[in-house]
Amino acid sequence: MAVRCKETGLVMAKGTSEAAEGAPRRGRPRSIETANAILESAYALMAATGLAATTIDAVARHSNVSKMTIYKWWSSREALLIDAFLHHAAQMLPLPPVSAGTAAARARGHAAAYAEALQGEFGKVQLAVISECISKTGSAELFYARYLQFRRGTLVEMIAAGQRDGSILAEAPPEDLYDAIYGSLFYRYIFGIAPITPAYARHLVDLVLRPKA
Repeated sequence: MAVRCKETGLVMAKGTSEAAEGAPRRGRPRSIETANAILESAYALMAATGLAATTIDAVARHSNVSKMTIYKWWSSREALLIDAFLHHAAQMLPLPPVSAGTAAARARGHAAAYAEALQGEFGKVQLAVISECISKTGSAELFYARYLQFRRGTLVEMIAAGQRDGSILAEAPPEDLYDAIYGSLFYRYIFGIAPITPAYARHLVDLVLRPKA
């Protein structure tokens, strides 16, 4: 049975989560340390050598973990690559906390960080992982289920909360507003439509969400 971490959205084996809950408070449980080593190795290999070279064998060698252990937690190479990307994204692009201000302010900050990340290694790895999912399974459903669904849902709820408290004046469904922002940024990235800058992302958020002045 798999469980999803509320902070990152990462889907992990139930035993891994249980180990974290029942472990002593000094240090992290070995299963979590091992899982992190696998995920960090997979992302490092994707960034350095590309997806084709990021095989289970390569990840096992790089992380010094057995293939059997990797397959115990990930049923396929594609699932591992997506979770490695998610693990990195959770650190590089954390979901905005309530303490970061109004819903619009948090949306501006997150969209700006995403726009900046797209210009570097992060953007290339994201596009490569999506392409890999489509080529192997015929759709991006696995990427959506393991990565995008959780993060999209969290940000959609943030926008909905802004609509409820009156800080966001746009009346369209929050799902459509989210897609208008992040879909536009990704579209511009894929087709090389410049500029994709943090300033542009913040302007786009204000244009779509119409925050209360």
